[in-house]
Amino acid sequence: MYDVLISGGGPAGMTAAIYAARSGLSTLLLTGPAQGGQVAYTNVVENYPGFPVIYGTDLARKLSEHVQSAGVQTAAESAGKLELSGAVKTIRTAEHDFSAKTVILAQGSERRKLNIPGEQEFTGRGVSYCATCDGNFFRNRTVAVVGGGNTAVGDAIELSELCKRVILVNRSDQLRAMEYLVERAKEHENVEFLYGYESVEIQGSQKVEHLVLKKRSSGEQKILDLDGVFVAIGILPNTQLLKGVLPLKDGFVEAPETCETPLPGVFAAGDLRKKELYQIVTAISDGANAAHSALLYLQNHPHE
Repeated sequence: MYDVLISGGGPAGMTAAIYAARSGLSTLLLTGPAQGGQVAYTNVVENYPGFPVIYGTDLARKLSEHVQSAGVQTAAESAGKLELSGAVKTIRTAEHDFSAKTVILAQGSERRKLNIPGEQEFTGRGVSYCATCDGNFFRNRTVAVVGGGNTAVGDAIELSELCKRVILVNRSDQLRAMEYLVERAKEHENVEFLYGYESVEIQGSQKVEHLVLKKRSSGEQKILDLDGVFVAIGILPNTQLLKGVLPLKDGFVEAPETCETPLPGVFAAGDLRKKELYQIVTAISDGANAAHSALLYLQNHPHE
């Protein structure tokens, strides 16, 4: 049995593992099939202290190497069932049952879907949620990026280096992205902006051929002829397993800065915790706080 069992291999989970191991706690990190979380799918990170510019894959690799150097035991398995109410907590995966005195939940988030006709049908055949992963498949082609935040504008910039034409489709009349990103996108002549349009359907035969839009102010329909659609409209917390286990608000776990949940010895960190700002640095902060809270819990419950 471990002192700390951590579910999730993103920045929050990896940081929690590092801090727990350095505190002398026996620690197991369940990373899932791939370590790094959303960071690994980010092209360039420009707001991580100490690295003015770093590729997301490089940052994920550095975090993973730090975990290894701290002596953390890892398993490339994902939680399938949680038993968290007793003094001994158990996480069941497809392969094993793991038990611990404390659990840190850090399963992170996934990309939000448009939930429109054709999206699921053409996922992997022109619909993508990761410009860094799939952009090269659309070299010299026409694509749309749906969204108006930092991720969407960043994706448009990245794709502009590969694609013949990039159309950024935003449902509101202005972008939510940081101004420096917007200005950078506008420097690329092959990036176009469509404001006030809602995506209503993705069409094609064997692959994506059209994106159907509707003008929100008038209902006017517009059809884009293109080869790919990149969806970047935010994230959803990976808390499906927690329904009925912990109280959720809008799908997120409500927990204070200490990351404590209503279940003793169970902590929530990273993108699945309800908070104001979802960034790499805030996920890392959560990981450190969760590990510290787990240490205090173990010190206060030495015989459990």
